[in-house]
Amino acid sequence: MELLKTLTQTPSVPGREDRIRDVIEQSVRDLNLFDEVHIDAMGSLIGLRKARPKDGAASSGPPVKILLAAHMDQIGFLVKHISDDGFVRVNPVGGFDTRNLFARRVRICTGSGDLPGVMNPGGRPIHIATEEEKKKVPEISEFFIDLSLPAEDVKARVRIGDMVVLDGPFEEIGSSVVSQCLDNRVGCWAQIRAIENLTHHNCDVYAAWTVQEEVGLRGAFPAAYEVDPDLAVACDTTLCCKTPGVPDEERVTVAGDGVCLHIMDSSMIGDIRLIEEIEAIASAANIKCQRGILPRGGQDGAAIQRTRRGVRTVAFACPIKYIHTVTEMAHRDDLNAYHRLLTAWLESV
Repeated sequence: MELLKTLTQTPSVPGREDRIRDVIEQSVRDLNLFDEVHIDAMGSLIGLRKARPKDGAASSGPPVKILLAAHMDQIGFLVKHISDDGFVRVNPVGGFDTRNLFARRVRICTGSGDLPGVMNPGGRPIHIATEEEKKKVPEISEFFIDLSLPAEDVKARVRIGDMVVLDGPFEEIGSSVVSQCLDNRVGCWAQIRAIENLTHHNCDVYAAWTVQEEVGLRGAFPAAYEVDPDLAVACDTTLCCKTPGVPDEERVTVAGDGVCLHIMDSSMIGDIRLIEEIEAIASAANIKCQRGILPRGGQDGAAIQRTRRGVRTVAFACPIKYIHTVTEMAHRDDLNAYHRLLTAWLESV
């Protein structure tokens, strides 16, 4: 879990993925996972691990090209204004539920270092608020960040466009891990672990850690166009709503039932032949997996699927409770099933 902890505690919002990319690149180089590693023009990290047939057997033709893709970015903000009083206003990059933004600790990542701050909406505190004000859910435009610094210091250190992230710890709670941005540092982690566990594979494995997924799958398009894969797996997360207040038919996944194979979401319909093939492998290897349909939301598989002549694509997704908050929760059994099933499938292709 130390690698996953490091990934979740490394801030990188869309368009500002340098920090997380450096961590992932160092990790895969230390583990010697790839024959080639490079960064494309948009900033995605792409590694190639050439086929390693079992017992050195010669291939009868060109290896099948597999692309794994996990987005590196997390939802966050960019600084858009600094008031004369030193309060910082932000613009979101990614989708937030503003009910989860009250009284949050944040980090503003500046060129001279990270600054801790507190995010709150403008308005009266509860002691003097009207009954109507107490019921109101603020818009993101109403939130501000207080750095508790003189205004001149804030203006000297913070620039328009600086990255802002919510600040939450990585913890192990019961059978789960809890942290900010498990979406999608889990997918980034699972790709590394799956490739690390490979003993042999007849396919060429390309792994991409993509940029700007949270604002429209932007990094996956050029990465997939460059690789031109035969098959692809998008490695992401999905909703787990088997919690109070959500009807059972809307749960999407169940925590502890294994990695989810997305049948469809609003961006993509998964390749059913691939899904059934992967399910057969899971059954034979006694690896937990489940099917899920996400009514709204998308992932990098949609961009890959539509590249060039089209690509047979499936999405792996870890069930996550309380997604897009600082208390995202993933069950250990689902994390374990995720990378084990990915490895087993790669070794079967």
